[in-house]
Amino acid sequence: MTKNVKVYSTPTCPWCIRVKQFLKENNVLFEDLDVSTNQAAQEEMIQKSGQMGVPVLDIEGEIIVGFDKERIKTILGI
Repeated sequence: MTKNVKVYSTPTCPWCIRVKQFLKENNVLFEDLDVSTNQAAQEEMIQKSGQMGVPVLDIEGEIIVGFDKERIKTILGI
């Protein structure tokens, strides 16, 4: 089953680049939302995570702040 994954990120954030690379390596499809240019996505991210820091992942409603590889693997079952 494919889970709905959103990544709130900025192009200059090294952890954002790492988390997206990790998802690609594991063949996980995700929606990449650039919060540096997308005001609506930024507001959505802040509403979900309560903060401005990136990356923020939304995996089926589970919010992960930062590149928490083990938690991402657990939620995705990889």
